[in-house]
Amino acid sequence: MKQIEKETLEKRIQRKTKADKIVRSLLFALCFFSSILIFIVIFFIVLKGIKPFISTYTVSGEETRVNLVNFLFGNEWHTLEKGYGIGYIILNTIYIALLTLLVAGPISILSALVILRMTNKIIGTILNGAIEILGAIPSVIYGMFGLGFINNVVKNLSSLFQFQSAGGMSTLSSVLVLSMMSIPTITVLSISAIKAVDPKLLSASLALGASKSETNFKVILPAAKNGIFAGLIMGLSRSLGEATAVSMVCGNALAGPTFNLFATTRTLTSTMLTGLGEASGLAYDIRFSVGIMLILVILLSNGLLNLMKNKLARVSK
Repeated sequence: MKQIEKETLEKRIQRKTKADKIVRSLLFALCFFSSILIFIVIFFIVLKGIKPFISTYTVSGEETRVNLVNFLFGNEWHTLEKGYGIGYIILNTIYIALLTLLVAGPISILSALVILRMTNKIIGTILNGAIEILGAIPSVIYGMFGLGFINNVVKNLSSLFQFQSAGGMSTLSSVLVLSMMSIPTITVLSISAIKAVDPKLLSASLALGASKSETNFKVILPAAKNGIFAGLIMGLSRSLGEATAVSMVCGNALAGPTFNLFATTRTLTSTMLTGLGEASGLAYDIRFSVGIMLILVILLSNGLLNLMKNKLARVSK
């Protein structure tokens, strides 16, 4: 009898082991597919993006090839004499992203603090739900709101300060729309970071005589800085990678760079999207070249923020 039970137990163990191997292999295959998909996308973008610099195109009856130096440092998007240039577009994109981070970052971090530490659970739950709904709104809706409302506000504001504005399409409109889109991402990740703070730190701070405000700003936020920085990185990536909403409010300036908040501007994403459906030949392929620069800008920005985070972590120690 014991021998039979032992054999039955061994068979069960073997079946579970086989099942574990199957599940593990399936999960590994899915993970590998996800990873390789990223490389496939990047490879395709790079393959199409380098073509304008190594191939010859016929434009207006003339053979032409894009000059890499003019492309990287040019201050005009497209002219027959100079070809394509995105130097000013890169500066515009970074400028808008930094302004968005300056606007959305403090609002998001303070919102997370209010939801978790400065209000009761019912109000906190309502506010948290509103933030999550805000994050679920499609980009085109933000763009329509920016086109119909924010542009009018910026137009009136520019008139008030005696600035000229192209119907409100401007850097400021782009920053405001992108801030609205980034706030949910940064806030949700900041909430998760603050929740992960050890409650003993809170108790110890209050026991030593610190007020609630002092505890929130001098203990809770520093302890949650890694998660908050992760939120800032995700928010920055969202603002750098957004195309639809920005294209509807930026104005797509043909030259630059643009540092005037009320002047039209142009970003890498809006450049890729605008006119894509009608583009062909060089005009089509060059947008993949812009995509390569966008990937590099995002990677560089994320790397710099991670470097700042690590330096702050070493200083705090």
